[in-house]
Amino acid sequence: MAQPKTAWDQHPEPLTVASAPVPEYGSGSLADLLPTLAAALGVPDMNAAIGELTPADRNCVFLIDGLGWEQLRAHPEDAPFMASLLGTSRGGTGRPLTAGYPATTATSLASVGTGLPPGAHGLPGYTVRNPDTGELMNQLRWQPWTPPGPWQPYPTVFQLAHAAGVHAAQVSSPTFENTPLTKVALSGGTFLGRLSGEDRVDLAAEQLAAGDRSLVYTYFAEVDGAGHRYGVDSDTWRGQLMYADRLVQRLAEQLPPRSALYVTADHGMIDVPFDEQHRIDFDEDWELSAGVALLGGEGRARHVYAVPGAANDVLTCWREVLGEQFWVASRDEAIAAGWFGPHIDERVYGRIGDVVAAARDDVLLIASEREPKESAMVGNHGSMTPAEQLVPLLEVRS
Repeated sequence: MAQPKTAWDQHPEPLTVASAPVPEYGSGSLADLLPTLAAALGVPDMNAAIGELTPADRNCVFLIDGLGWEQLRAHPEDAPFMASLLGTSRGGTGRPLTAGYPATTATSLASVGTGLPPGAHGLPGYTVRNPDTGELMNQLRWQPWTPPGPWQPYPTVFQLAHAAGVHAAQVSSPTFENTPLTKVALSGGTFLGRLSGEDRVDLAAEQLAAGDRSLVYTYFAEVDGAGHRYGVDSDTWRGQLMYADRLVQRLAEQLPPRSALYVTADHGMIDVPFDEQHRIDFDEDWELSAGVALLGGEGRARHVYAVPGAANDVLTCWREVLGEQFWVASRDEAIAAGWFGPHIDERVYGRIGDVVAAARDDVLLIASEREPKESAMVGNHGSMTPAEQLVPLLEVRS
């Protein structure tokens, strides 16, 4: 007769590195979008990796920060125009793209603009260690200041398109015109700053018509901001989604002939409850902090930098403490599993944590003392779950 299971037998096994859902680099990730469009425009050395897309002479990418695939599908009444386009996603397959790991703005915008995965462009997290200085570098705010060119040396797709005679333009907030992140991720052709969403989409339509072959990018940030502050099911978030929906429709109605509009996002988002079960505080946990020199990344996608000689002990401890809720990998395990792309540039290797931890469950690893603002956010992102990774690629053609 079979013996009844004990509580120990029923204890969940730690998550394996191999069980993490790796982004679709090379066939269906954000990094594949602009190269696919540019290849159809005749830009040399570009690969049409997303085979479902049909070429167009004029292409506009409208990136709505924080609008994940699952969030859009869950709120069709707030975004009726975009919801009506769900079946057009990814060339009419009705499938999403994957953002890439980590699913965070700096990483994703660099993937979009360079057409490269994080292991190549070198922005593999919200904050990462600079191997040259030993400091944590915030890649969204670019603090402390670091020379942009050596940090991300590859040309953007916009630069390559401009050199090939394609009319390339970015229409965004004037605030972003001269930021280092824009320089390394989205520069090339003409940058046009406009404050209001209406002005941006109107100008994006004009820029599409300005060339026989065009590649135009425009951006809306407020959906993400509302989600971080109030959550992805709040009235404020829904209001921003409604506004974004009207902007998409406004742009779609102005497309010049032979155009394709692609609406996508840099990541999705998940709300995490404010209790000790869902928010584990690194700054108050002696086990997790033992042997750790620097804590990078963000609450759902951590880079952990160990003191010399302690990397194996830190990995063992983090797996024991967090392994049922996080995929916990060594640097080399995460690289071998393809989390950051099919290969890692040598200059990027040391930016990745000795230990990398990606949340599977609805949990955060906060740091209440060193990251008070980030630790107080309602909506969060970064990991490889569908709510964070999957982003739309809605299409309108003229």
